[in-house]
Order: sequence, then structure tokens, then C-alpha cells
Amino acid sequence: MTIQPVQAFEPPYVISVFTSVRTAEDGGYPETLERMTELVSGNPGFLGYESARTPGGLGITVAYFRDHESLALWRKDMEHQAAMKQGRADWYESYTLHIATVERSHGFVREDG
Repeated sequence: MTIQPVQAFEPPYVISVFTSVRTAEDGGYPETLERMTELVSGNPGFLGYESARTPGGLGITVAYFRDHESLALWRKDMEHQAAMKQGRADWYESYTLHIATVERSHGFVREDG
């Protein structure tokens, strides 16, 4: 499997950048993450996401949505709201969330040859 970034989409589109530091508590987190991925993938305006965590514990997840309405649907999802509440109670020491509209986007993929 080749590792590649999420493709460049035709702007404008919306990104949600979630940066976090986790607690030592892991109870239920992997299952909830799997469920949230399943749920958000059902959103017709969801374009994809990328996520990484540094060895020091800083995590960054960038989610891509076609428009603000698609992101609002995700934000208002009841299961997602419950997961956010549990995240604040159990899984995160701290986090920030940034929402932006992308005006320009391009990518590059090396051709084998």
C-alpha cells in the first residue's frame, strides 16, 4: 500500500484542523474513532481526512469537507457530539480546532519511470 496525502480538491472547500494532546486514558477511544470514521464517511460532503501523531504526543487531524453545510452536519451529529463530550472528559489534555475555507489547492505525485 502506497502512503499518499489526501488529493488536492477543486476549491473552494472547507478544512477542519483538530490538534490535540491525549491523556493516558484509552478506554473506548479506538472503538469510538472507528465509529466516527464510519459515520463521517457517510456524510455526502466529506472528502477525506489525514491524521498523524508525533512521538511526543501531539496529534493533528485534518478533515476535508465540500462546504460549511457538510461540516455543520458532522458537527451536529448526535453520536459525534457524545464522542466530543467524552473526549473532553477522558481522552484529551488539550485541543484546538481551526476551521478554514481553502482557496487554492494543488498536488504532486512522482511518476515511476
